[in-house]
Amino acid sequence: MILKNDLNPANYDEVFELGRRLRTGRLDDILGFHIRMANVAIYQDYSTAMGELGLTQKQFAVLELIAANPGVGQIDIANQLSMDRATMMALVNRLEARNLISRQASAIDRRRQELRMTGDGAILLGQARDLQEAHELRFTSRFTPEELEVFIGCLKKIYADIVPGNNETD
Repeated sequence: MILKNDLNPANYDEVFELGRRLRTGRLDDILGFHIRMANVAIYQDYSTAMGELGLTQKQFAVLELIAANPGVGQIDIANQLSMDRATMMALVNRLEARNLISRQASAIDRRRQELRMTGDGAILLGQARDLQEAHELRFTSRFTPEELEVFIGCLKKIYADIVPGNNETD
């Protein structure tokens, strides 16, 4: 008899065979496990796709947010991406060192750093968008448009309470 708190999976009596795929046991019912595995697949593909540009997922996201919001503050982007200030500062430093963005003190509030895309940044972002589109298609093509809409909506529910303004309905 197997008890609910038994550490063995339901098929515990089977012997593991070298070279055989691992049984996932109770992990198969854990949402976080599947999100982690999906994240690994997407991250690995993204890293391969963007390798030639040397652009991480976070750097791409920051460039996209700056392009969509010229003059945006570092703190605003950090909040949107749920990043701490130190991580955001280091990321901005790297993008600025590559001459992809510029930052300047706000004319309204000198403590606020406004971020803008440079010409080099706009060129790189254009190249990155092409690579990102192909990368994205490798995963989104596995779903119908309706399935993808529902899936993305479900994912947004997971992080709705940590991203500012994400509780708004589209």
